[in-house]
Amino acid sequence: MRYCKKCLEPDTRPDCVFDDGGVCLPCRYAELKETIDWDARWRQLEELAAWGRERNVSGYDCIVPVSGGKDSTCQAMLIRDKLGLKPLLISSSFPPDQITKRAPDNLENLVSLGFDCQISYPATGVWRRLLRHAFLEHASIYRPSELALLAIAPMMAIYYRIPLVFYGENPALQWGSAGGSTDGDANTTRDLNTISGGDMTPYLKAGFTEEEMYFYRYPTNEAIERAELKMIYIGYYLPDFNDIVNTEFAVEHGLIGRSGEDAVFEDIGQISVYDSLECDFLQMNQFLKYVKFGFGKTSEQCSGLIRLGAMSREEALEKTLKYDGRCAPRYIRRFCKHIGITEDAFWEVVENNRNQDIWERDGNEWRLRYPPS
Repeated sequence: MRYCKKCLEPDTRPDCVFDDGGVCLPCRYAELKETIDWDARWRQLEELAAWGRERNVSGYDCIVPVSGGKDSTCQAMLIRDKLGLKPLLISSSFPPDQITKRAPDNLENLVSLGFDCQISYPATGVWRRLLRHAFLEHASIYRPSELALLAIAPMMAIYYRIPLVFYGENPALQWGSAGGSTDGDANTTRDLNTISGGDMTPYLKAGFTEEEMYFYRYPTNEAIERAELKMIYIGYYLPDFNDIVNTEFAVEHGLIGRSGEDAVFEDIGQISVYDSLECDFLQMNQFLKYVKFGFGKTSEQCSGLIRLGAMSREEALEKTLKYDGRCAPRYIRRFCKHIGITEDAFWEVVENNRNQDIWERDGNEWRLRYPPS
């Protein structure tokens, strides 16, 4: 297990890229930012906006998928107020029995800022069965959830004949993930690890029906091409679309963050109260990622801050060793109750999926064989 020489990105992230100097793709891209002609990129963005405006047949120039969080708040307001487009906000929300109170409050905040927003709630029973299936089969609870969350924007764009979809950060340039691109093209979203090309076959074999999976079906490349749909990572075109700027802007415009026990870093495994706002099972999923790949949310956040020059690697290392992979037992208990399994069954799945190549026993505890340093 190797770590980037500049940040704390590990080579265990699926499909990550390190160069010969041992530096990850996002860090190399961060080095190039000072040499980029941002005025030229803004003009490219304006050209895309004009392209969408000319093809408006629905009353909307574009779609912006939103959760109500910091990035989607910034995206929506920038697209409307700076680019002069009329966006339709689209949200595929967690079911009512899983979503946090602050999530609908943040969506309502966006509506109060003057946006039209369409919210999709996939059926709770199917969602919960999918959650259970994904956990038992993959120890990753959001594989099917991300299908619904990411499929809804291109699906509705095709249905309403809206020509543009704007996403936020490019995952390849932000985190080094597969499924991104090295430019602003977001038509590669279907290649994300959790989307797996939108293939429904594993779910159909597991007993889910085509009808149940309707809102989990990512449109085919052929359907996207027929609709002449363009999907864009807006962060590629902006020099200051990042966690720090976006958080400050969104808070100024009404974003509600975590509070109380849900804001304790030792319990939630992250160092911001403005991340992962929609569902508290997200903390548990980050713990599962830590078990399988040896990194969680804190190392991602810290690595991003290193690239922005807002945190030293030494400080990032201290926070990562303290908080990465942490998840309070109460979140695990809630999850077990939610999908109808015992805590013993939960830990059996965890240990069956623990990556023995990167973990070793130290008495009664597990520890990373190759911790960041």
